[in-house]
Amino acid sequence: MSLDRRITPATDRVALDSLRGILDRPAYTPGRAARVAVPLADLMAAPDGGRDRQVNFGADVTVIETRDDWSFVQTVPDGYCGWLRSAALTDQRPAITHQVIAAATHVYPAPDMKQHQLHALSLGARLSVASIEGRFAALAGGGFVPLQHISDGPQDDPVAVAEVFLGTPYLWGGNSDWGIDCSGLAQAALTACGIPCPGDSDLQRDSFPEVSDIQRGDLLFWPGHVAMAISPEMMIHATAWKMSVIREPIKAAIARIDAAGEGPFLGIRRPGQPR
Repeated sequence: MSLDRRITPATDRVALDSLRGILDRPAYTPGRAARVAVPLADLMAAPDGGRDRQVNFGADVTVIETRDDWSFVQTVPDGYCGWLRSAALTDQRPAITHQVIAAATHVYPAPDMKQHQLHALSLGARLSVASIEGRFAALAGGGFVPLQHISDGPQDDPVAVAEVFLGTPYLWGGNSDWGIDCSGLAQAALTACGIPCPGDSDLQRDSFPEVSDIQRGDLLFWPGHVAMAISPEMMIHATAWKMSVIREPIKAAIARIDAAGEGPFLGIRRPGQPR
């Protein structure tokens, strides 16, 4: 049986128990719950292989197999599978209470912005806040982040979230403020608003219902590319054309992409609606 490797929780040696009778492997496992404990981890097609996607701080994963310094995982909740460095993971999983809603934020050793920062986190990072100290949130795993940069609930406008990334450099497989691609932008915007979204544009197109009219927040698709409608006339996307996240008129984008031989326009999908 041929299954999409990106969303199939199995290596050539080990598969999740849920695949018994579906996929033949020498061993099966219930998996081990873990969490990403570094600001950003590359999710690879193979150990030391090409980057498929990235996983932000606080993301939960199921570990399926470990080889040397690498772990094969399935991310929660989008189900994307791949290899990342085992050192990027922790078994400590205190309750998630907040998410980063600014483009990026710093983690400080004390509730003081004049301290030298420990590291940075991108929009979408998931946090376990233990307490509030003045204008800072104390994280359960250590460190402090500014309250202005986090929220304890979902955002309400995916377009507004996407616009936080305006000017962010394009990065193939990127999922953060340090670099993002078209499907990463759509996923970040929708996930911040509590709308489940796969990691790649073809998976996204298959996940949402097709519509004929363009509304704010709709996804617009081309082969290998996705944009989000700001309005019926304007869209936002991460594009290698400008190597950046930009706004662009929809009609102009359709004509430009067709002229480049990268079309055709594949239509409109509406996230958050039953398929």
